[in-house]
Amino acid sequence: MTSDRKDLDSTGAVNDFLQQVAATPRMGPAGGRGRLIFAMDATASREPTWDQAARIQSAMFADTRALGGLEVQLCFYRGFQEFESSDWIGESDVLLRRMNRVFCAAGLTQIGRVLDHAIAQAGRGRVNALVFVGDCMEEDRERLADLAGRLGLLHVPAFVFQEGRDSTAEPSFREIARLSGGAWCPFDANSPGLLRDLLGAVAVYAAGGHKALARYGQARGGAVLALTHQVNGRGKGG
Repeated sequence: MTSDRKDLDSTGAVNDFLQQVAATPRMGPAGGRGRLIFAMDATASREPTWDQAARIQSAMFADTRALGGLEVQLCFYRGFQEFESSDWIGESDVLLRRMNRVFCAAGLTQIGRVLDHAIAQAGRGRVNALVFVGDCMEEDRERLADLAGRLGLLHVPAFVFQEGRDSTAEPSFREIARLSGGAWCPFDANSPGLLRDLLGAVAVYAAGGHKALARYGQARGGAVLALTHQVNGRGKGG
């Protein structure tokens, strides 16, 4: 499973992504803990980025602490039809220990199972967002589109982070984001700071909505700060 490593139009893609985050309606009241499903492809090609994400993820909790905090459910697939999900985790060290126990293994993608799982979780209680990190897609595109549309009806936006620009995966990843009401963004595994800020933006949105995202932009600067200037007055508070 290899990704087609083309040059990324990082500035334009990041700005587009952040604008879509800012324009996404957040369901449920601000305050209290946001709930975010953090799903990752753990097949063999993903091992370097899995290790990177394990180091980055604690920032999501730090960024949302003042908003009431964040609960994260870790999901991953790997190997032959292996799919796992954790309980809802509210502490970064607990999530880090869980991620550090995971090893990547060769296998086909199971994105449909990720979306099915998110639908089931939303049927049991509030889920503010789904984050998916992957690099390829080996499934039926129409089925994934149908599941993404069902997530949209449940008000669970999928924020899809694509490592590289695999030409087969990209149209499907974009479609999942669009139909669910979320956003898609490519990233380069050699830019961990950018991935950290993007994950932080989604986490802050999940925990506190648009006003919290604007404050996060002021604190973080860079691409996230540019977002707050571009969408000033567009997003609703909460």
